[in-house]
Amino acid sequence: MTCASVPDHQRDGKKHSGTPSQSSQSGAGKEANLMPPAKSLVGRALGNELHSSDAHKGSQASKDGVGFALTDTPVSTAPSSPQFPANSSTPNLPGRVRATTLDIPGLTKSKVSPDGRIAQRDVGSKLVIVMVGLPARGKSYVTKKLARYLNWLQHDTEIFNVGNRRRVAAGKSPSVAGRRPSHRASVIHSELVDSVRRLSVSVGTSNQPSHKDIRRPEVASGLSNEVVSSPPELENQLPPPACPTKILVNGKEEDPSQSTIVPPFNAGLEDQDAIREASPEPIDQSANFFDPQNQLAVKLREQVALDTLDELLEYILEQGGSVGILDATNSTMERRKTIVDHIRKRAGTELNILFLESSCVDQELLEANMRLKLSGPDYKDQDPVKALADFKQRVALYEKSYVPLGEYEEKNNMAFIQMIDVGRKIVAHQTHGFLSSQVVYYLLNFNLSPRQIWITRHGESKDNQLGRIGGDSELSENGHRYAKALTRFIDHQRRQWELIQRQKEMLRHLPPRAGDSTPPNPSYIPCDRARNYCVWSSMMQRSIQTVDYFNEDDYDVKQMKMLDELYAGEMEGMTYDEIREKFPEEYQARRKNKLFYRYPGPGGEGYLDVINRLRAVIIEMERTTDHILLVTHRSVARVLLAYFRGLKRDEVASLDVPLGMLYMLEPKPYGVEFKAYRYNAITDWFDYIPDFKLQQSSVY
Repeated sequence: MTCASVPDHQRDGKKHSGTPSQSSQSGAGKEANLMPPAKSLVGRALGNELHSSDAHKGSQASKDGVGFALTDTPVSTAPSSPQFPANSSTPNLPGRVRATTLDIPGLTKSKVSPDGRIAQRDVGSKLVIVMVGLPARGKSYVTKKLARYLNWLQHDTEIFNVGNRRRVAAGKSPSVAGRRPSHRASVIHSELVDSVRRLSVSVGTSNQPSHKDIRRPEVASGLSNEVVSSPPELENQLPPPACPTKILVNGKEEDPSQSTIVPPFNAGLEDQDAIREASPEPIDQSANFFDPQNQLAVKLREQVALDTLDELLEYILEQGGSVGILDATNSTMERRKTIVDHIRKRAGTELNILFLESSCVDQELLEANMRLKLSGPDYKDQDPVKALADFKQRVALYEKSYVPLGEYEEKNNMAFIQMIDVGRKIVAHQTHGFLSSQVVYYLLNFNLSPRQIWITRHGESKDNQLGRIGGDSELSENGHRYAKALTRFIDHQRRQWELIQRQKEMLRHLPPRAGDSTPPNPSYIPCDRARNYCVWSSMMQRSIQTVDYFNEDDYDVKQMKMLDELYAGEMEGMTYDEIREKFPEEYQARRKNKLFYRYPGPGGEGYLDVINRLRAVIIEMERTTDHILLVTHRSVARVLLAYFRGLKRDEVASLDVPLGMLYMLEPKPYGVEFKAYRYNAITDWFDYIPDFKLQQSSVY
């Protein structure tokens, strides 16, 4: 099997000298080799005098009139930005290439991408992330956070989980939650039903397949459907392969002829009949299902993996997606080679591929990850002790054929990231693309330490009473009351949280219990001291005054310009009624598309500007192990909540975030716990709102 990631100049029979960075670049193809080395380009542009003593004079003009750089920094030998061929419909000189540099909605613009988003035809700017790693290594946790971050940056990203597809095919799950509608969905569902039908028929006709159908381990672990026949002289010497001889329903063995499966609630009558006929029972999903010698299960898993990869490529190539994440173990080199070949065959050499491996060497972290699996769909409602033992057996089967990323990928210039202990250590190789760089930047700041993040708007200001937007007014009397109550409430919550954490710490080494979905993660902060608490405000008076009552001996109080309210340019300090009267066209334009609207005038901002200036704040919140309280403004609070709650693009700019609301977000291994409190002016305290859900506002 040939891996398509072998450098293009090797496949073409051409020889190139120099380092890999000079001869080939990931995702660039043969066209990258047409570019001269970076050093020669700089040399021709600045002349040979760059390294002479005249280069340090500064005021002396050069012979070509360009001038000398006021620096003693040597010329860079690093590779230039990734490049790919320009669109064939545009007339270009032979060998013309177009750079795949940063695309930031609202901040960049070109003919290909007028709004700054990655264009549909810019395949070379898009990215496929292929997860690698054994079960319980945090792959799904990483993919969910990464997809949430990239979507928040307005790069359309979607996760394609092979495990979810496998459960659908095996009858353990009626549908795949969170999947967007796709015109391929019905085709894929039909294929999965066919797979289940073949598996069911095989189980009914023979519990032990012929030895002639036994595959070599490296073939069985890949996506290939190739069958290897055994030599006749070994036919009688081979041990019988493991094969499921029973079918489990909710963890209990039942007679297949007496049971029926409940079809998905959204399936049509014909689909319901087909599903009942094809899948009389959910298939056993215990450790035996993942044994490489279980040929029936291997065939089903291979079919599911191919279907999932095809759906990902359709999302990237046909539905306008920018990033597709393939969430699966992909634990063998053969599987990863097949994935690359399949992508190259369908998408060509332009589409960037990034392998992301998550591994755990911290045994406490690994144990915590494994306990989380007990509340998942594979072990729901089963005895936790037996379920944990079965899952560890499943992991042991994967470990037999597991090949981590490393030497092979480096030798073939393949882009990859290795993430150890969910961010404790990061290794990056050949991550040249813009999106790949964003991924590395984000992963470098991962943090599993338990802590709370609180978000609220400032107390009521004098401009709030007048209905004016922007400005820099002081707090009203009501605003000061809110600020004092906020200080007392956070003090109380801080003490309560420390007590709960100490109780969880005492349960760390106990056996797993039913419903134990939140085991404590390893923390490098000593449990015998209270956790630090940061209080961040904007640099506007109403926000600064709201945090004035916090004792700076107990809280780290800091002001941040990034948390300032969206600046309204010419309309700063006006009411919305005044804007509607004086600027009716601008008023309607903003209401039509608030996310992409930018206020006119010097310094005028829009929501995309707020998103980009909050990137540093988001990364800092992900990095820090301390509690954080952010006191900010409506537009900023909307953008922050949109990140943590994973809101869709059209939900960000109209989120209802009134004064007096306090939101709590606590990062957990399975997501973010969310709670909301409302200030009660009568009790001068905050009331917890159970089952609170963010709503859209119909005004402003």
